[in-house]
Amino acid sequence: PAVSRFCRYFGFTQKKFGVNIAAAYYVLHLGGSFRFTDQSEWVRANSRGKFSYNFLNTPDSTIEEVDLSRTVINHNGLDNIVSQKSLRSLSVQGCPNVDDWFLARLHVFGESLQELDVSHCPRITVGGLVALQHLRKLRRLDVSSLVGVSSPSLVRILLEEMLPLCEVTGAKYDQGFVQHDSMGQLKEDTVTATKAHTDSVSAAQRR
Repeated sequence: PAVSRFCRYFGFTQKKFGVNIAAAYYVLHLGGSFRFTDQSEWVRANSRGKFSYNFLNTPDSTIEEVDLSRTVINHNGLDNIVSQKSLRSLSVQGCPNVDDWFLARLHVFGESLQELDVSHCPRITVGGLVALQHLRKLRRLDVSSLVGVSSPSLVRILLEEMLPLCEVTGAKYDQGFVQHDSMGQLKEDTVTATKAHTDSVSAAQRR
């Protein structure tokens, strides 16, 4: 219930202030931070969780960078920021609720996202990482310390094949390269991820 409350859809805020302000407020509401495309300063709450509402004065500014590290963001919460088509950098490092469905929904940023940090997210598996193949503009991907991935070395090879222009960090070539059936499992997970991505897109289109 607590997670659902924090990740609820901010539809009312969007109608009243517009999608950019609603996205900015949602990020701050979760305890994250962001930077507008036309500004150099990051907007974040202070140590007491308080933040300035000056961003209300720039309703036409889109968000370029978002840091939601160690927040309770989940795939439903993405509804509040999918409007940000200029999003270039996203960090969800250490987010306990970021899972394969979350990664599958990132396809909406396929034409803008260049940097992604999904390190230390315990619910991510190979299937979710495969869904990142749609992020063709991605240039840097951090997959450090993903406990749900049993063969990081094979996953790195797979990611580099899918995203040849992307620098994959956090997984060494010799890390976990021990299981004889690992590649077969990767292929099976690839099929699962592709189906999950298709189902996610179809569900979004029905809304």
